[in-house]
Amino acid sequence: MIRQVSVGALVCAGFAISALAGCRSAPELTPQEGTGKHLYQVCCAHCHDDNDLALKKVPPDLHGVFKLRAMPSGAPATDAEVQRVVLAGKGTMPAFTGRFTPEQMSALLAYLHTGLR
Repeated sequence: MIRQVSVGALVCAGFAISALAGCRSAPELTPQEGTGKHLYQVCCAHCHDDNDLALKKVPPDLHGVFKLRAMPSGAPATDAEVQRVVLAGKGTMPAFTGRFTPEQMSALLAYLHTGLR
């Protein structure tokens, strides 16, 4: 009888662990975040994720940029500062002024706030 309880307990523990692991999965993106993800993939990822232009100075990794107090440049990690850098450019990063509508910029910022999931 003790052996059956132990096996049953192990099975229950396994189900509980599986259920808890499922709770940790990232929530789905909102439509706005999904739009931002698409914009990021089209306009940003080839430098910030892949560096497929073989830039000598590798652009900063933007995963979790809003989880930090400051961006790699030392500027505050705020929506206003990220938007300023995107629109004005910085260093080897070109300016994206006129390439994003205000709605698209909001979507891009919303996606960056997800940590790029």
